[in-house]
Amino acid sequence: MNTPIFMKRIVYLFLILFCFQFTALATSNPKREFRGAWIQCVNGQYLGKSPAQIRQMLTLQLDTLQKCGINAILFQVRAEGDALYKSSYEPWSRYLTGTQGVAPADGWDPLEWMVQQCHQREMECHAWINPYRAKTKGTTALASNHAAIRYPERMFEYDGLYIFNPALPANRLYTCMVVEDILNHYDVDGIHMDDYFYPYPTAGLPLPDASYYQADPRGFSTIEDWRRDNVNLLIHDLHNLVRSVKPWVKFGVSPFGIYRNNPAGQNSKEGSATSGTQNYDDLYADIVYWTKKGWVDYNIPQIYWNLGTKAADYEVLIKWWNDYCGGRPLFIGQDIERTVKGVDPRNSNQHQMLIKYDLQRSLPHVQGSCQWYAAACVDNPGNYRTVLEKVYHSTPALQPLMPFIDKKAPGKPKNVKTSKYALEGKILSWQAPKAKKELDRARQYVVYRFAKGEKVDLTRSDHILVITSSTSYTIPSSVKRGSTIVVTALDRLHNESKAVKFKY
Repeated sequence: MNTPIFMKRIVYLFLILFCFQFTALATSNPKREFRGAWIQCVNGQYLGKSPAQIRQMLTLQLDTLQKCGINAILFQVRAEGDALYKSSYEPWSRYLTGTQGVAPADGWDPLEWMVQQCHQREMECHAWINPYRAKTKGTTALASNHAAIRYPERMFEYDGLYIFNPALPANRLYTCMVVEDILNHYDVDGIHMDDYFYPYPTAGLPLPDASYYQADPRGFSTIEDWRRDNVNLLIHDLHNLVRSVKPWVKFGVSPFGIYRNNPAGQNSKEGSATSGTQNYDDLYADIVYWTKKGWVDYNIPQIYWNLGTKAADYEVLIKWWNDYCGGRPLFIGQDIERTVKGVDPRNSNQHQMLIKYDLQRSLPHVQGSCQWYAAACVDNPGNYRTVLEKVYHSTPALQPLMPFIDKKAPGKPKNVKTSKYALEGKILSWQAPKAKKELDRARQYVVYRFAKGEKVDLTRSDHILVITSSTSYTIPSSVKRGSTIVVTALDRLHNESKAVKFKY
């Protein structure tokens, strides 16, 4: 009877000691950091639930993720030419309702709801799509308005999958139409694509596209280069589309964790000392080229392996991506469940979370991470979420800057003042600065506090009281009289205004 209570106390004591040990690290957390989590549909977490039950489940996930400092949600809305939103082109997803083409019973729009819920929690919401997969192996029936039914000539079949043929300009146009539909109807902060470009190869099964290459090689001497160019054309078109429709929306990709293999480790620019599936040679996705051309706004390579994995070592890979793909903001895809099953080579009594984050934070071009997957983070295996909350995300973080999209800061908040005390503390209020266009409009605000006599240093995250979209904030009673309060404004890309300071 007493054993579980005793064990809980031991775990609690461990966490106290752990957090005490890393207090210095926590107070030096970066002020800007992408802290994302993927919420997927293909794991079946919605199936068999009513819309109200799904919303209840997702609300719990979002509340928990907010508590541990997650500031961006990558929400899967298109898994196989379908939709978890009110699409103008594609049927409702079977991953949502159980039957493709059947809408949620109460008229719910998951993407609209998710955008609203994320913004209420000061999180970004990125709509996550799969561009090429039209049918997964487990899908047995397609809706009458599915693209594979309406345009079967645009597909090819591969190992039980239906794939939008990347060689066809009509499919590039169709994908752009799908994305434009999302941009026009939802206030998303990003368009996100995962690692499924050309299908993952099956041994002994060639791709059925040789006739298309022979009919129109477009000057390419190999079918492999031709396939890569097919994907390049889509990435380029999507980038230009996003910029033209909503220039503040970020366009990002989460590629498979290996770009190319170079097992001998020679000429590492061409690839890493690994031996797994490759983006460049197997999926025909040239992420390095896209980064150099400026066609993606961020990359999140899925470095899901542990340190010491022979075929794909985490340390080898994170250093390779830092060295050769840092021309755009680089975040690291972290696999929670694998991480907590691994053993830290520095300390056999702990898993690999600490060493992975030590590496991540030590590299100059890595500006954050994304957790695979949200529900695993909520479940907290190995106290992973607790460590995020108490240590690595213990202070708030603004999003990394993207000056290649926009670098103009908004105007500073106007009429900053305090008024009568609320029950919790004194109320601070301000007005939004004027703006002529959407990119310059203030969307959020940062409130800092500094103790009496303390130097104002806005680079330190531990002085941030709150990041909020409201124009008022109740100053906690713990803030002492004589403190300096600072308020700044943020635009959609988290460019920060000049500060407004006053003595409290």
